[in-house]
Amino acid sequence: MSASSDRFRIGYLIKVPHQTFLDTAAKDPALEVVRMTLDDGVEAALKVLETCQGYYVRASRDELPKPMHVHDELLARLPNLLMAASQGAGYDTIEPGACTRAGVLLVNQAGGNAEAVAEHAVGMMLSLLKRFGECHAAMREGRAQRREEFMGRNLYGKTVGLVGIGNVGTRTAAILNAAFHCRVLAYDPYVDAATVADRGAEKVDDLAAMLAQCDIVSLHCPLTPESRAMLAANAFAAMKPGSVLVTTARGSIHDESALVAALKSGHIAAAGLDVWEQEPPPADHALLSLPNVICTQHTAGVTHESRSMITRIAAEAFSAFVAGRFPPRIINPAVKARVAQRYKAALGRPIAD
Repeated sequence: MSASSDRFRIGYLIKVPHQTFLDTAAKDPALEVVRMTLDDGVEAALKVLETCQGYYVRASRDELPKPMHVHDELLARLPNLLMAASQGAGYDTIEPGACTRAGVLLVNQAGGNAEAVAEHAVGMMLSLLKRFGECHAAMREGRAQRREEFMGRNLYGKTVGLVGIGNVGTRTAAILNAAFHCRVLAYDPYVDAATVADRGAEKVDDLAAMLAQCDIVSLHCPLTPESRAMLAANAFAAMKPGSVLVTTARGSIHDESALVAALKSGHIAAAGLDVWEQEPPPADHALLSLPNVICTQHTAGVTHESRSMITRIAAEAFSAFVAGRFPPRIINPAVKARVAQRYKAALGRPIAD
């Protein structure tokens, strides 16, 4: 798109998650979408970003150069920036506190990929309980002789513990309740018991107490200072012997070394991992060598349908903002008054609360 000083410029690096973002933004004549590249280096890309009022930010830490993560140092270079939008539900590449200090609105696309991630989590549960990965490997290697060696378990009626019951956790609970009549427990200190019940689960206030009851534990919480390394050696020891761990949340929430030890000991029977401390993990990672682990490369939310949904939500958020309305899914609502002042100074019109 050609530059135009009277249009709201949104910068993104190299590619968007789905064409729907560009198609939706193109319908709004007030928006100008600017593609940045690394052909001439990070500094050249940052020079382009300095001209933008919006930043559509890659959500994966390992897909975005560190200088383009949204932190105090970057924001000091972006006096024109009014709004940053994560390209997903997570915002690992964006520091909310830095946005608030700079008077920049931060939004994510929470809920846009909930169906995809919930299906992925339940699919992992089924695969692990039925031992698909172990049986597949044995058949390929000519080791599959006796069917009883791969005897699995049913998901039906099991007790499943959800760590976090936001959009994805709620959808996961709905599938487990409707299709498999599971008993669903939830540990989420930010949600009250009545709301947890409305979302299809029983609230448990003590994480260790929940872990001890569950046949399956599934992680659905964001990565925060409080949740980092939440599941380490002590938490794995608290889990029910022979239970299964599934995570489609963030890699840093569980301690990978401690998980290796728990799996090798047999205390945890199996694990399904979509997220990693380093993404993708190195090929010689210890977890990749274990027969009772199934792995995906942070692809739980990567479906055509979910990518189309989250990118449409993002484009509509920018459209709402430039039209003078605060969009939904604001991560730092305390900044709204400051943003309103900066918005009026920059665009010459007020924004409605």
